[in-house]
Amino acid sequence: MKKTLKWFGLGTVGLTAVAASFAAHEWYAEKPVFFRAFLDRELVKMAIESPETLTSLGVLESVGINGHNAHLDDVDPQKDEELFVKAAKFKRTLVQYDDSSLNTNEQFSKQIALYLLDTLAAYEPYKHHNYPANQMFGVQSGFPSFMQAQHAITSVTDANNYLSRLAEVERKFGQYVHGLQIRENKGIIPPRFVIDRVLDEMIAFVDTPADENILYTSFKEKLDKLSEIDRTEYQTLLAKAQIAINESVYPAYDLFITYFSGLRNKAGDDHGYWHLPDGDKAYDVALRFFTTTDYSAEQIHQLGLQEVARIHQEMLSLFEQEGVDTSNGYLAAMKEYSARPEFYYSDSDEGREQILKDYQKILDEIDQGLAASFNIRPKAGMEVVRIPEFKEKTSPGAYYQGPSMDGSRPGRFFANLYDIKATPKYSMRTLAYHEGIPGHHFQVAIAMELEGMPFLRRFAPFTAYTEGWALYAERLAYEQGFVKTPADNIGRLADELLRAVRLVVDTGIHAKRWTREQAIDYMASNTGRVHSDVVSEIERYIVMPGQATSYKVGMIKILELREKAKQALGDKFDIRDFHDAVLKNGPMPLDILEQVIDGYIDDARNYRLASQAEAVTL
Repeated sequence: MKKTLKWFGLGTVGLTAVAASFAAHEWYAEKPVFFRAFLDRELVKMAIESPETLTSLGVLESVGINGHNAHLDDVDPQKDEELFVKAAKFKRTLVQYDDSSLNTNEQFSKQIALYLLDTLAAYEPYKHHNYPANQMFGVQSGFPSFMQAQHAITSVTDANNYLSRLAEVERKFGQYVHGLQIRENKGIIPPRFVIDRVLDEMIAFVDTPADENILYTSFKEKLDKLSEIDRTEYQTLLAKAQIAINESVYPAYDLFITYFSGLRNKAGDDHGYWHLPDGDKAYDVALRFFTTTDYSAEQIHQLGLQEVARIHQEMLSLFEQEGVDTSNGYLAAMKEYSARPEFYYSDSDEGREQILKDYQKILDEIDQGLAASFNIRPKAGMEVVRIPEFKEKTSPGAYYQGPSMDGSRPGRFFANLYDIKATPKYSMRTLAYHEGIPGHHFQVAIAMELEGMPFLRRFAPFTAYTEGWALYAERLAYEQGFVKTPADNIGRLADELLRAVRLVVDTGIHAKRWTREQAIDYMASNTGRVHSDVVSEIERYIVMPGQATSYKVGMIKILELREKAKQALGDKFDIRDFHDAVLKNGPMPLDILEQVIDGYIDDARNYRLASQAEAVTL
């Protein structure tokens, strides 16, 4: 969670606006005159300290500033301590702004900022309760992914900056090892399987010849697109990359390999947060952050059990319509149905390429057909790409990466094509709607593009809102007629079922002391998903406690608020206006979202009354 909050602070700035937005007084004053200037100033200052975030945002390059692209972040553990000190100072100034001096929008911004700061303060005692190197999103896979996907090369200067970053890996990884040693001394050691997964991945990484490594091959692909480079310089840059990988990158990974090889014998097979010092308290904080509610682990667990039972019944009815024997229950029916060969692509390069093309067709279709549901649309485009092969074995089924702020990089839906059986055709529409349109791409890109909104409101890391919206988007696409066949609807319900099962297994693992194997058995028997998919999912929840509970909690709340607006507005309810209210205010905690929707309902009522009064006058 600390990492999430830190990246929130680092990832929320468009620096080209700084000079125009802040006078000298507003930049240096303890309490700026303008409230938005204060909010944006603090986040700008944090972002400036992260060259990797500046690269990801892709803003400074458009005005000729690119020196940050030569460096990697400073991740010395002392930086974490400084984050909490800065946050406390930020809050002391924030509360000096009296609500009476703020407009409604600014009051929401203040509430959201206070929520984040209070959450960060609550998490401070547990700031080491995480696993920086893990099989899902660890630094060992994050670095090559970042270089491949986000370090653009449009000039020889960019290429040299790339090489400079390769030279800094050993420094950065050394800082991470220091942080891992601090955790070890506190008794915070990953489960043994996490260490094994990380070791396998890193050993395979360094055993790859440098000129076959993704850091080299992606560098070469980018150089191949440069028109300004001559053959001699091209060969020189490639030779330097090969040397840097062998002499800087691989030694950095050897630091991790040596450390984890020694740590392995100290690791155990207890998988939940409960086995860490004060792990039960850390999990409670994680649940509050990820769901933005005060639901207990037991409440979430019971909600999951109820939803699993409900969705099973809906799916059994559909199976019967599809001619599937349901007499032996859900699992047998799902296995029979999912075994139909027509649902799968060929296990080949051609089959995987066709999956990407078909995902794009699905997204293009829905993008052209949402006028009845949305007033607002993102300007940024999006594309479907494959998760890099070096890490897809332990990656989730898909994930989304937002566009750059300057529009040079589109939003990206990354699809996992490792196990062809994990991509049945009946599940593809729902996954595309979740990760792409109208799911994450709509929400993330629209928020980034909001004009006049402080950066905090555009990039805040409220998972129940963001994942709740994406799961709601799956339901919306069904309601709008894009889920075209019973098979597609089975796929939709199967994915909703997965989110319900997550409520059960996440709380089971971290609060009820389930083992990894117990959680795998529960998910496998209640979803029928392929084994590789189940194992990857469960291992994800073990290293990301609480995150998996956010999807269903957020979706339920958005549906509840939509129904509230329908009941209040009757035939004047317009789903497009409801979606405007949800999306045009940026991510936020669910209780504040309810305040926003209440305001939308009041405004719609007042507009109707004013229109009626005007009609009478006329």
